[in-house]
Amino acid sequence: MNDKRGNPIEISAAIVWRVRDTAQAIYDVDDYERYVAIQAEAALRHLGSLYAYDEGEDLATGETTLRAGMDEVAHALKTELQERICAAGVETLDAKLTHLAYAPEIAQVMLRRQQAEAIISARQKIVHGAVSMVEAALKGLAEREIVELDGERKAAMVSNLLVVLCSDKDTQPIVNTGTLYN
Repeated sequence: MNDKRGNPIEISAAIVWRVRDTAQAIYDVDDYERYVAIQAEAALRHLGSLYAYDEGEDLATGETTLRAGMDEVAHALKTELQERICAAGVETLDAKLTHLAYAPEIAQVMLRRQQAEAIISARQKIVHGAVSMVEAALKGLAEREIVELDGERKAAMVSNLLVVLCSDKDTQPIVNTGTLYN
């Protein structure tokens, strides 16, 4: 089936139910067990189409997803299923998702997307931290009057510090024996 964004997903649930009214279960539907199974599949398909599998750029912040909102999704499934099967004299006792995954044909692509989003998020934190550290270093140098930096030297220092702090590889020191000026 497809989630809210149209991504093919695999989803299954465990449904616990019981016959509440035996006469209604026998006379109002032909086969109440088959009826419950059909309604459970329909409710699960409908529920899956209401939620996105996972968070993404196109979702509003805090929007419930199938993966992150398991309790809310389970409650919604139980409620919808109860509405669907009450006509057969049956009641839903519990409903929980037991399996949720991207369909095999897109699983690798979606995994790469999730990894890319994680890398971007980590890089944003690294850059934010590095900028804060550079800002603190410049402020500390200026307050203590350790060195007076003009615009060009300040820019060179900022550039060097950001490279060192943001790089995911070991940096090599370069000793400048000359000057930045001619």
